[in-house]
Amino acid sequence: MITTIVVGVIAFVVALFIGFFLTKLIHQKKVGEYDKIGKKILDDAKKEADVLIRESSIQAKDIVLQARNEIEQEVKARKIEMQNTERRLSQKELNIDKKLETLDKKEEELARKDREVSNKNNQLESKLREQDSLLARSRQELEKISGMTGEEAKKMLIQGMEQEARFESMKMIKKIEEEAKEKADKKAKEIIAFAIQRYAGEYVGEDTVSVVPLPNEEMKGRIIGREGRNIRALEAATGVDIIIDDTPEEVILSCFNPVRREVARIAIAKLISDGRIHPARIEEIVSKVAEEMEEKIKEAGEQAVFDLGVHNVHPELVKLLGRLKFRSSYAQNIYQHSLEVAFICGAIASELKISVKEAKRAGLLHDIGKAVDHEVEGSHATIGADLARKYGENEEIIHAILAHHEDVEVKTLLDVIVQAADALSGARPGARREMLETYIKRLQELEKIANAFQGVEKSYAIQAGREIRIVVNSEKINDENIIMMSKDIAKKIETDLSYPGQIKVVVIRETRSVEYAK
Repeated sequence: MITTIVVGVIAFVVALFIGFFLTKLIHQKKVGEYDKIGKKILDDAKKEADVLIRESSIQAKDIVLQARNEIEQEVKARKIEMQNTERRLSQKELNIDKKLETLDKKEEELARKDREVSNKNNQLESKLREQDSLLARSRQELEKISGMTGEEAKKMLIQGMEQEARFESMKMIKKIEEEAKEKADKKAKEIIAFAIQRYAGEYVGEDTVSVVPLPNEEMKGRIIGREGRNIRALEAATGVDIIIDDTPEEVILSCFNPVRREVARIAIAKLISDGRIHPARIEEIVSKVAEEMEEKIKEAGEQAVFDLGVHNVHPELVKLLGRLKFRSSYAQNIYQHSLEVAFICGAIASELKISVKEAKRAGLLHDIGKAVDHEVEGSHATIGADLARKYGENEEIIHAILAHHEDVEVKTLLDVIVQAADALSGARPGARREMLETYIKRLQELEKIANAFQGVEKSYAIQAGREIRIVVNSEKINDENIIMMSKDIAKKIETDLSYPGQIKVVVIRETRSVEYAK
C-alpha cells in the first residue's frame, strides 16, 4: 500500500513536471508568435509613417511654393504702382515748374504795368494841376468879362435850372392829369359795376320778396296740394314764384312786379283764413283780389291828385300813380316820395313866383316811369316822359321828367326845381334806409373788429355806422401807436365789411392824473 502511495506520488510529480514543461513550451511558442505579430505591426507603422512624412513634405512644399508665387505677384503689382506714382509725380513737378514760370512772367508784367500806371498818375496829376490853374485863370477872365463873381453865376445857373425843372414838372403834371382823366371814366364804371355787384343781393332780397305768415306747418302741405296742384294754380294765377322751404310757419313770395306780389300775398292770406284751398277757389280769390287791387290803386292815385290839387290828369296816369304805392327805391316808397317831391316843388315855386300847380304836377309825375320800369326797357325818366307825352302832358312837364336825372340837358327853371326837390326828398334822414338786420349787424361787426385789437377798452359805432370811436388804455398804447392803430382798424374794416360811403375811425387816448386830498 505504501508502495502504491509512493508510486502514485511519483506519478503525480512526474505528471506535474510533464504538465509544467508542456505549459512552458506552449507559452514560449505563443510568445514567439506575438513577437512576430508585433514586429509586423511596427514595420507597417513605420511604412505608414514614412508615407505620411513624404506626403506632408510634399504638401508643405506646395504651400511654400504657392505663398512665394503670391508674394512675387504682390511685389510685382507694388512695383508697377510705384512706377505709376513716380510718373505722376514727375508730371506734376513739370506742371508746377511751368506754372511757376508763368507766375514769374505775370509778376514781371504786373510790375511793369504798375510802373506805367504810376507814371501815368504822375502825368495826370501834373495835367490836373495845369487844368486847375487854367480854370482859375479862365474863371478870373470870365468874371472880368461878365462882371459877376463865381457865386453869382452859380446862383444864376441854379435859378435857371429851377425854372426849367418847374416847367418840366408842370408839363409832367399836366400829362398825368390828362392820363388820369382818360382813365377816370373807365375806373368810375368799374367802381359802379363793383358797387352794383356788391349790393345787388341785398336789394333783391329786400325789394322783390314778400313773406306770408302761416298759422301752422300743416298749412304748407295744403298750399302745395296733392301732387303740387294748388301751388301751381297759385303761381299761374298770380304770376309770382312761391317758395316753401324750411322756414317755420312762413311762405316766401318772389316777384319783381310789386302789384302782383301784393295780390298774391292778399290772396294767400284770404285762402288761409277761408280754409278752402283748391284750384277753382284759388282762381276765384285771385280774381277778386286783383279787382280789389285795381280799385285800391285807382283810389290811391285819385287821393294823390286830390291832395295836391292837380287837375285834368289822364285816368291811366292816375292808375300808374296808384301803382307807385307798391313800389320802393332804396327802401323809400315811391308813392310817398312823389308826394313829397310835389309838395317841395310847390314850396320852391311859390318862393320863386312861378306856377305852383305846374311845379306840383311835374314833381308828382317825375317818377311815373317806375310804375312800369320792370315791364318796359329803358330808364324810368325816359319811360315816364313817353307815358306823359302819350297821355297829353305839356312839353315843359315832359322835359322836367326827362331832366330830373340829367338824361337830357337842364333848360328851364322847372327842371332845376324838380331836380332839387327829388334830391331833398331822397336825402331826408330816414327816407332811404337799409334793412334793419343788415344795419344792426354792421354796427355789431364794427365794434367787434375794433374790440379785437389789443389795448382797446371800449368802442362805440355812432352816426348810423358812419363813425366808430375807440377808447384805448393809455398805459398800453402810446401817442405814436394810436396813429398806426387807427390805420390798421380802417384796413381791417375795409377788408371784412361791406358798407356804403366811408367810415370814420377815431382812436382816443386819454391820460388822467388822479390825486386825493387827505
